[in-house]
Amino acid sequence: MNKQSKIQMLMLAAIASIGLSAPTAFAQSTDVVVDGKGVVPYVIDSRNVVARSGTGLCWRTGFWSPAAAASAMAGEFPAGCACDSDIVPKDKCEKMAAAAPMAKPAAPAPKPTADKVKLSADTLFDFDKAVLKSAGMAKLDELAAKSKGVKLEVILAVGHTDRLGSDSYNQKLSERRAAAVKTYLVSKGIEANRVYTEGKGEKQPVTGDKCNTVKNRKALIECLQPDRRVEVEVIGSK
Repeated sequence: MNKQSKIQMLMLAAIASIGLSAPTAFAQSTDVVVDGKGVVPYVIDSRNVVARSGTGLCWRTGFWSPAAAASAMAGEFPAGCACDSDIVPKDKCEKMAAAAPMAKPAAPAPKPTADKVKLSADTLFDFDKAVLKSAGMAKLDELAAKSKGVKLEVILAVGHTDRLGSDSYNQKLSERRAAAVKTYLVSKGIEANRVYTEGKGEKQPVTGDKCNTVKNRKALIECLQPDRRVEVEVIGSK
Protein backbone atom coordinates (compact mmCIF):
# COMPACT_ATOMS: atom_id res chain seq x y z
CA MET A 1 0.00 0.00 0.00
CA ASN A 2 1.51 3.36 -1.02
CA LYS A 3 1.56 6.42 1.20
CA GLN A 4 -1.29 8.19 -0.63
CA SER A 5 -3.59 5.19 -0.18
CA LYS A 6 -2.70 5.03 3.47
CA ILE A 7 -3.53 8.72 3.89
CA GLN A 8 -6.90 8.24 2.21
CA MET A 9 -7.74 5.26 4.44
CA LEU A 10 -6.84 7.21 7.55
CA MET A 11 -8.98 10.18 6.51
CA LEU A 12 -11.93 7.92 5.72
CA ALA A 13 -11.64 6.44 9.19
CA ALA A 14 -12.50 9.89 10.53
CA ILE A 15 -16.05 9.42 9.28
CA ALA A 16 -16.64 6.79 11.94
CA SER A 17 -15.08 8.69 14.79
CA ILE A 18 -13.86 12.27 14.57
CA GLY A 19 -12.83 14.06 17.75
CA LEU A 20 -10.99 17.16 18.79
CA SER A 21 -7.82 17.32 20.83
CA ALA A 22 -6.46 20.39 22.56
CA PRO A 23 -3.14 21.83 21.31
CA THR A 24 -0.44 23.52 23.32
CA ALA A 25 0.65 27.11 22.72
CA PHE A 26 3.66 25.73 20.84
CA ALA A 27 1.44 23.69 18.56
CA GLN A 28 -0.57 26.73 17.56
CA SER A 29 2.55 28.37 16.11
CA THR A 30 3.68 25.59 13.76
CA ASP A 31 2.35 22.81 11.55
CA VAL A 32 2.48 19.27 12.91
CA VAL A 33 3.92 17.08 10.13
CA VAL A 34 3.75 13.34 10.79
CA ASP A 35 6.03 10.79 9.13
CA GLY A 36 3.04 8.68 7.98
CA LYS A 37 4.45 5.43 9.38
CA GLY A 38 2.34 3.07 11.46
CA VAL A 39 -0.95 4.21 12.98
CA VAL A 40 -1.60 7.94 12.54
CA PRO A 41 -4.28 8.99 15.06
CA TYR A 42 -5.06 12.38 13.48
CA VAL A 43 -6.64 13.51 10.19
CA ILE A 44 -3.81 14.55 7.85
CA ASP A 45 -3.80 16.40 4.55
CA SER A 46 -1.84 15.67 1.38
CA ARG A 47 1.31 17.16 2.97
CA ASN A 48 1.04 14.88 6.03
CA VAL A 49 0.12 17.97 8.09
CA VAL A 50 -2.38 17.35 10.89
CA ALA A 51 -5.72 19.02 10.08
CA ARG A 52 -6.97 21.51 12.65
CA SER A 53 -10.31 23.12 13.42
CA GLY A 54 -10.85 26.86 13.20
CA THR A 55 -9.76 27.16 16.84
CA GLY A 56 -6.52 25.24 16.30
CA LEU A 57 -7.65 21.87 17.68
CA CYS A 58 -6.31 18.69 16.08
CA TRP A 59 -8.89 16.39 14.46
CA ARG A 60 -8.67 12.81 15.74
CA THR A 61 -9.43 9.74 13.62
CA GLY A 62 -11.05 6.48 14.69
CA PHE A 63 -7.52 5.14 15.27
CA TRP A 64 -6.86 7.65 18.05
CA SER A 65 -5.79 6.39 21.47
CA PRO A 66 -3.39 7.75 24.10
CA ALA A 67 -0.82 5.15 22.98
CA ALA A 68 -1.16 6.15 19.31
CA ALA A 69 -0.83 9.84 20.17
CA ALA A 70 2.41 9.06 22.00
CA SER A 71 3.86 6.82 19.28
CA ALA A 72 2.95 8.58 15.99
CA MET A 73 6.03 10.67 15.23
CA ALA A 74 6.25 14.23 13.92
CA GLY A 75 9.98 14.58 13.38
CA GLU A 76 11.79 13.48 16.52
CA PHE A 77 8.80 14.06 18.81
CA PRO A 78 5.40 12.33 19.12
CA ALA A 79 2.58 14.16 17.31
CA GLY A 80 0.65 14.07 20.58
CA CYS A 81 3.14 16.52 22.12
CA ALA A 82 1.53 19.21 19.98
CA CYS A 83 -2.04 17.90 19.93
CA ASP A 84 -2.51 16.13 23.28
CA SER A 85 0.16 17.40 25.63
CA ASP A 86 -2.06 16.68 28.63
CA ILE A 87 -2.09 12.97 27.71
CA VAL A 88 1.38 12.23 26.32
CA PRO A 89 4.03 11.66 29.05
CA LYS A 90 5.84 14.92 29.78
CA ASP A 91 9.30 13.40 29.47
CA LYS A 92 8.61 12.68 25.79
CA CYS A 93 7.77 16.33 25.12
CA GLU A 94 10.21 18.22 27.35
CA LYS A 95 12.93 18.33 24.69
CA MET A 96 10.37 19.65 22.23
CA ALA A 97 9.48 22.59 24.48
CA ALA A 98 13.15 23.32 25.13
CA ALA A 99 14.10 23.13 21.47
CA ALA A 100 11.23 25.28 20.21
CA PRO A 101 12.86 28.71 20.87
CA MET A 102 16.07 27.55 19.16
CA ALA A 103 14.42 25.96 16.16
CA LYS A 104 15.30 27.39 12.77
CA PRO A 105 12.36 28.93 10.92
CA ALA A 106 10.81 26.54 8.44
CA ALA A 107 10.79 27.32 4.76
CA PRO A 108 7.71 29.33 3.72
CA ALA A 109 4.78 27.07 2.86
CA PRO A 110 1.06 27.56 2.23
CA LYS A 111 -0.66 27.89 5.59
CA PRO A 112 -3.85 25.92 6.21
CA THR A 113 -6.90 28.14 6.51
CA ALA A 114 -10.12 27.31 8.30
CA ASP A 115 -13.29 29.15 7.39
CA LYS A 116 -15.99 28.16 9.84
CA VAL A 117 -19.63 28.64 8.95
CA LYS A 118 -22.48 27.93 11.37
CA LEU A 119 -25.78 27.25 9.63
CA SER A 120 -28.65 28.21 11.91
CA ALA A 121 -31.60 25.89 12.51
CA ASP A 122 -34.33 28.14 11.15
CA THR A 123 -32.63 28.26 7.76
CA LEU A 124 -31.77 24.57 7.60
CA PHE A 125 -34.26 22.30 9.30
CA ASP A 126 -37.77 22.25 10.65
CA PHE A 127 -38.42 20.59 13.99
CA ASP A 128 -37.82 16.80 13.86
CA LYS A 129 -36.75 17.01 10.19
CA ALA A 130 -33.55 16.35 8.27
CA VAL A 131 -34.71 17.91 4.99
CA LEU A 132 -32.88 21.04 3.85
CA LYS A 133 -34.99 24.17 3.50
CA SER A 134 -34.48 26.54 0.56
CA ALA A 135 -32.75 29.15 2.71
CA GLY A 136 -30.36 26.47 3.95
CA MET A 137 -29.60 25.42 0.38
CA ALA A 138 -28.73 29.03 -0.43
CA LYS A 139 -26.20 29.12 2.42
CA LEU A 140 -24.65 25.86 1.22
CA ASP A 141 -24.46 27.26 -2.32
CA GLU A 142 -22.37 30.11 -0.90
CA LEU A 143 -20.19 27.64 1.01
CA ALA A 144 -19.61 25.45 -2.06
CA ALA A 145 -18.64 28.47 -4.15
CA LYS A 146 -16.31 29.71 -1.43
CA SER A 147 -14.56 26.35 -1.10
CA LYS A 148 -13.56 26.52 -4.78
CA GLY A 149 -11.32 29.46 -3.93
CA VAL A 150 -9.00 27.34 -1.76
CA LYS A 151 -7.03 24.14 -2.18
CA LEU A 152 -9.61 22.03 -0.39
CA GLU A 153 -8.45 19.42 2.11
CA VAL A 154 -11.46 18.61 4.28
CA ILE A 155 -15.04 19.75 4.86
CA LEU A 156 -16.41 18.73 8.25
CA ALA A 157 -20.18 18.71 8.82
CA VAL A 158 -21.36 18.15 12.39
CA GLY A 159 -25.10 17.76 13.04
CA HIS A 160 -26.91 18.76 16.23
CA THR A 161 -30.45 18.58 17.66
CA ASP A 162 -32.43 20.15 20.46
CA ARG A 163 -33.09 18.25 23.71
CA LEU A 164 -36.64 17.14 22.86
CA GLY A 165 -36.83 13.38 22.28
CA SER A 166 -34.66 10.47 23.41
CA ASP A 167 -30.86 10.48 23.26
CA SER A 168 -30.75 7.64 20.74
CA TYR A 169 -33.34 9.24 18.45
CA ASN A 170 -31.61 12.61 18.53
CA GLN A 171 -28.24 11.01 17.79
CA LYS A 172 -29.61 9.44 14.61
CA LEU A 173 -31.42 12.66 13.67
CA SER A 174 -28.22 14.68 14.00
CA GLU A 175 -26.42 12.17 11.76
CA ARG A 176 -29.18 12.44 9.13
CA ARG A 177 -28.91 16.23 9.16
CA ALA A 178 -25.14 16.10 8.64
CA ALA A 179 -25.64 13.55 5.84
CA ALA A 180 -28.19 15.83 4.17
CA VAL A 181 -25.62 18.63 4.11
CA LYS A 182 -22.99 16.30 2.60
CA THR A 183 -25.39 15.07 -0.08
CA TYR A 184 -26.20 18.63 -1.09
CA LEU A 185 -22.55 19.73 -1.18
CA VAL A 186 -21.67 16.72 -3.35
CA SER A 187 -24.50 17.69 -5.72
CA LYS A 188 -22.75 21.06 -6.06
CA GLY A 189 -19.48 19.52 -7.21
CA ILE A 190 -17.65 18.86 -3.94
CA GLU A 191 -15.85 15.51 -3.94
CA ALA A 192 -17.64 13.06 -1.64
CA ASN A 193 -14.38 11.83 -0.10
CA ARG A 194 -13.59 15.38 1.03
CA VAL A 195 -16.71 15.69 3.20
CA TYR A 196 -16.79 14.02 6.62
CA THR A 197 -19.93 13.88 8.71
CA GLU A 198 -20.60 13.38 12.40
CA GLY A 199 -23.65 13.62 14.64
CA LYS A 200 -23.49 15.05 18.15
CA GLY A 201 -27.16 14.51 19.00
CA GLU A 202 -28.35 16.83 21.77
CA LYS A 203 -25.01 16.93 23.59
CA GLN A 204 -23.87 20.41 22.49
CA PRO A 205 -26.79 22.87 22.76
CA VAL A 206 -26.17 26.57 22.21
CA THR A 207 -29.31 27.84 23.95
CA GLY A 208 -28.00 27.13 27.45
CA ASP A 209 -30.69 27.44 30.11
CA LYS A 210 -32.67 30.26 28.50
CA CYS A 211 -35.53 27.89 27.51
CA ASN A 212 -35.82 26.10 30.87
CA THR A 213 -38.79 28.17 32.02
CA VAL A 214 -40.77 27.79 28.78
CA LYS A 215 -43.68 25.41 29.42
CA ASN A 216 -45.77 25.65 26.26
CA ARG A 217 -44.49 23.01 23.83
CA LYS A 218 -44.87 25.13 20.69
CA ALA A 219 -43.06 28.01 22.34
CA LEU A 220 -40.37 25.64 23.62
CA ILE A 221 -39.78 24.23 20.13
CA GLU A 222 -39.37 27.77 18.81
CA CYS A 223 -37.04 28.71 21.67
CA LEU A 224 -34.80 25.70 20.98
CA GLN A 225 -34.40 26.41 17.26
CA PRO A 226 -30.73 27.44 17.50
CA ASP A 227 -29.86 23.96 18.79
CA ARG A 228 -31.17 22.31 15.61
CA ARG A 229 -28.21 23.01 13.38
CA VAL A 230 -25.33 21.72 11.33
CA GLU A 231 -21.91 23.31 11.75
CA VAL A 232 -19.79 23.17 8.61
CA GLU A 233 -16.06 23.83 8.53
CA VAL A 234 -13.86 24.12 5.44
CA ILE A 235 -10.15 23.33 5.83
CA GLY A 236 -7.76 24.06 2.99
CA SER A 237 -4.88 26.25 1.88
CA LYS A 238 -4.78 29.32 -0.32
